Amino acid sequence: MSRPQRHAGATWRGWWQADEGRVTALVVVLVTAILALAGLTLDGGLALAAKVRANGEAEAAARAGAQAIDLTAYRNTGAMQLIPAQAVADARAYLAAVDASGTVTASGDTVIVTITASQNTQLLSMVGIFSLTVHGSGSAHPQRGVVTISP
Repeated sequence: MSRPQRHAGATWRGWWQADEGRVTALVVVLVTAILALAGLTLDGGLALAAKVRANGEAEAAARAGAQAIDLTAYRNTGAMQLIPAQAVADARAYLAAVDASGTVTASGDTVIVTITASQNTQLLSMVGIFSLTVHGSGSAHPQRGVVTISP
């Protein structure tokens, strides 16, 4: 007696029908992992860009505050001193102009600005992470003229 020939697709079809949901679970896990990695990549890049922006805004605000020089002291003694209240007010005015919020301190001849910002997520919001917090900081002090690059 001859054996009936099996069709190559019958073996595949039989395996596929007998998977009992294992392939479905695998696909769900793989898709979730791929979305998580894509979310980390996209939202991580957005958070990095927000941090760079916060650092730039903090540095610019500190430079704005460092322009509040006490001209009377400079003219009388040549000393570069800040008017602390004016330096803080100028730095805060800059932060308000760029729609940022942060803390500003002026001590001695240095203005220090720290910004905290929030970056909304795109893909990570699907797993319950709706925003990422970033911080930026900058400091500046007045100088007479720039002849070399300071570290």
